[in-house]
Amino acid sequence: MEDPLESGLRQGARRVVERLRHAGFEAFWVGGCVRDMLLGRAPGDYDIATSALADQVEKVFPETIPVGKKFGILVVVEDGRQYQVATFRAESDYTDGRHPGRVSFGDAQADATRRDFTINGLFHDPLTGTTRDWVGGEQDLRARLVRAIGSPAERFQEDHLRLLRAVRFAAQLGFEIETATWAALRENAPAIRSISPERVRDELIKLFEPPHAARGLRLLQASGLLKEILPELEAAAACDQSPDYHPEGTVFNHLALMLERLPENFPLELPWAVLMHDIAKPATASRDPETGGIHFYGHEYLGATMTVEILERLRFPRKQIEAIAQAVRCHMQFKDAPRMRQSTVRRMLMRPTFPLELELHRLDCLGSHGRLEVYDFLRQSLVELDRKPEIRPPLLTGQMLRELGMPPGPAMGKLLREARDLQLEETLKTPEQALEWAKQKL
Repeated sequence: MEDPLESGLRQGARRVVERLRHAGFEAFWVGGCVRDMLLGRAPGDYDIATSALADQVEKVFPETIPVGKKFGILVVVEDGRQYQVATFRAESDYTDGRHPGRVSFGDAQADATRRDFTINGLFHDPLTGTTRDWVGGEQDLRARLVRAIGSPAERFQEDHLRLLRAVRFAAQLGFEIETATWAALRENAPAIRSISPERVRDELIKLFEPPHAARGLRLLQASGLLKEILPELEAAAACDQSPDYHPEGTVFNHLALMLERLPENFPLELPWAVLMHDIAKPATASRDPETGGIHFYGHEYLGATMTVEILERLRFPRKQIEAIAQAVRCHMQFKDAPRMRQSTVRRMLMRPTFPLELELHRLDCLGSHGRLEVYDFLRQSLVELDRKPEIRPPLLTGQMLRELGMPPGPAMGKLLREARDLQLEETLKTPEQALEWAKQKL
């Protein structure tokens, strides 16, 4: 059964083409929506290419947004949905690895040949159901290949972000990268450093989505892009671990196995918590001279610091950085949870980032020794805590202690922590008990 939202999106895209045709212009669906449609996937959006100039598009549609009017690009609003409409164009004179120095408006075939990869260069007529292919995209779809249109080196030099997009498309679609395109990608990999951190971040977020995240990481490393974008992760490829705990081998193998097991419904922070949680292992690695065992003392603390530095470099939002760094900092606590005091476990369970931390722990186990006893213990502890909502609000507060005559300061903080522990251990169960206990302590 067709998704009603997808149906509405598709119908709106068809109407945009119809209205342009009725106004006397050529118009086609182009790019990713055509690729996805031919692969039997539901497009997330529809782009339209047309012979109409931007001023002419504005006359056809009552509501438009001039996102790039000088380049012939508008957003048309149809039934509350947005569709990018662009005039057929050719581009040349790239000087900065992103922006063309000259844009000229032409025909559909010229527009197709200036695009990045053959599988994105297909034009589809939704009114007749026919597809125009001037670049060999249909053949490459059948062969499951990502191939640059024309000269791969020229396509990558025009827009350096295409280096990363090639890897993303190969990972997302389960395709291989065509031999000449792969060679040019590897040769030009250092050019990715000229791209703004925000654009790189946005591509990486898409790359590290399940179910293709692990292949994305491996392609990133094999292409040479990883050492340019995330050199801290590149170091993980040569970082061995003790086989007793990590039979999978290197830190890099461990990360890839974790990414393979990412759940479909995942918080945005989870892939990055996976990638960052052992980021400091190469820097903290040491060997026991007697046993030969490999240790990474304090890697979680240095890792949290490195996480902040890396994610700030990629311009992640502050809230996400803090949540991911917290998960990295705390991930080594989990192995000791069954031996902790009940109050300590419950403090852990009540951390705002605990759901992220727990899922990171599960993946950490599945990507190494495979044992989930601690995970099961914490899940059961969480169920038990949820059955006792009265435990969550503190029984003793600073206001109550001030009313007893205790001045604010370290002593008050210590007393509040002690009372909280007794509450979490269920020794103190009511505000009256907590207040009487505090009077005795004072």
